[in-house]
Amino acid sequence: MIQAVNPSTVPASPFYSQGTEVRGAERMLFVSGQVGVDAEGAVKEGVEEQSRQAVANLGAVLAEAGMGVEDLVKVTIYLTDPADVGPFMAATGGTLPSPPPATTLLLVHQLASPELRVEIEGVAAR
Repeated sequence: MIQAVNPSTVPASPFYSQGTEVRGAERMLFVSGQVGVDAEGAVKEGVEEQSRQAVANLGAVLAEAGMGVEDLVKVTIYLTDPADVGPFMAATGGTLPSPPPATTLLLVHQLASPELRVEIEGVAAR
């Protein structure tokens, strides 16, 4: 149903697939951007903790819909500081399925609130 598309003519990456093909899906879930805020509304400290919380929030939305990270076909990551790319990768390494979904990482000036440093949105299919 979900298959990575990684042509040999484009650069390979262990962090994302160049494309993700979905066949025969009965359901699709579009997950709004998840940030490093816990259920009580507290913003986590530092990009590592915010990253882990954003991934946990993404997982919670997937689980509520009866899905998991293995159903992700597209992920978009927003970071506010170029220096946060490495810490983000270290904090979230191993949290996505293998092969990973199609992924885009963007550096942006600011998120909805100045203290937020990371936001992750996703599309899942099953």
